[in-house]
Amino acid sequence: QLQLAESGGGLVQTGGSLTLSCEASGFALDHYIIGWFRQAPGKEREGVSCIASHDGSMRYGQSVMGRFTLSRDNAKGTVNLFMENLRPEDTGTYYCASEVRPGYAGSRFYDTPCEGYFANWGQGTQVTVAS
Repeated sequence: QLQLAESGGGLVQTGGSLTLSCEASGFALDHYIIGWFRQAPGKEREGVSCIASHDGSMRYGQSVMGRFTLSRDNAKGTVNLFMENLRPEDTGTYYCASEVRPGYAGSRFYDTPCEGYFANWGQGTQVTVAS
């Protein structure tokens, strides 16, 4: 069964850094687009970053560009999100998710990045940035 599990969340001061990890089980992670999302209380879920399966291309949301870096370790079956220069507005529950099935997204990865083609969500990890 395809499963994802997030870890690495915590409390950090403004300007600090954290690395979140998304570990896959039951499937070959490198065959799927993997995305990171976040949701703050009272707000809609937001796409943070995602990585393509076929060429490793990465996409970032405008609010995190230049501060967050995505990487994939196929040997460990993880996709890691390194977050630096954190701000209070980065606070939220962070989730990872996989593409519905390999190839499902097609060109949407480039047209509408990190949106509309994900399933198989993890349980989330909380990130709190204190001001």
